Amino acid sequence: MSAATTGASARLTDAELRAQERAAKKAERERQKRIARDETAERRRSAKAGFANVNNPRRSTLMTVVCAIFAVYCLFPFVYLVINATKTQADFTSTFGLGFGKSFALWDNIVTVFTYQEGIFARWLINTILYVVVGAGGATLLAIMGGYALAKFRFPGRKAVFAIIIGAISVPGIALAVPQFLLFAKLNLTNTPWAMIIPSLVSTFGLYLMWIFSDQAVPDELLEAARVDGAGEFRTFFQISLPLLAPGIVTTALFTIVATWNNYFLPLIMLKDSNWYPLTIGLNQWKDQASTAGGQAIQNLVITGSLITIIPLVIAFLCLQKYWQSGLAAGAVKE
Repeated sequence: MSAATTGASARLTDAELRAQERAAKKAERERQKRIARDETAERRRSAKAGFANVNNPRRSTLMTVVCAIFAVYCLFPFVYLVINATKTQADFTSTFGLGFGKSFALWDNIVTVFTYQEGIFARWLINTILYVVVGAGGATLLAIMGGYALAKFRFPGRKAVFAIIIGAISVPGIALAVPQFLLFAKLNLTNTPWAMIIPSLVSTFGLYLMWIFSDQAVPDELLEAARVDGAGEFRTFFQISLPLLAPGIVTTALFTIVATWNNYFLPLIMLKDSNWYPLTIGLNQWKDQASTAGGQAIQNLVITGSLITIIPLVIAFLCLQKYWQSGLAAGAVKE
């Protein structure tokens, strides 16, 4: 008799559990519906008050117009290059600057750029790539290692190093060009690739950026755990810390690459042999050619060469934009 009573109680308990489960699911569905209704109502109220979303800033017509003007200002030179790179020299001088010419000569201009003056443009492009790979690559590596060491190691003179770095950032690079030229002239390194590579190896801003990023991105507890497990400092750096520093590395690399790629004043005073010119000096030489007595006007080649010059930078920024933005935001918020 007691066994039958126990079985009935168990069956009754199972039924109650199923009923409670159904009631809980129903209550959850009702809660989700209420949340959806509240969100819809909040969006309507926010739209009337001038907000697109409660989590987003207030919409401003003035700021939208200002941003649109700024975007047009930034894109205008690129559009100008694209349009005029399709023109012949005759069309360039006889047609409106923002209008296409009578013939589409983009491919002919590209071929002429790489064949003009025995293909000197290709030599300038190779020189620029050499300066970027060795100079900017070395600057990025030194900034990574130096910033990591300053962030994760304590040693005498660390504050003095910090003061020197901040002071170096505040000094414009153009102010150091003449002293650098005098120093390299004493060492007989002017008019050589080393006159471009060695100064490019130092990036004080990249060092400071990697210092801040390393301090935030690499937890000290993780390094201590690696050391306890017997990992050396080099293994800890390359296998544990380096993957965490990827956004900062990409950001530093982009800054150093752009600075080296667009460097103009340093090669202008350091280099005299056109075979060692980067693209910036070479294209400027072509531009000045038309203003000399008896010089041939080749503005169409200058425009096309300028377009070819900026394409690698545009591709680099578009491909690495995600890492670049996250690297810039590093250290902005202290946890």
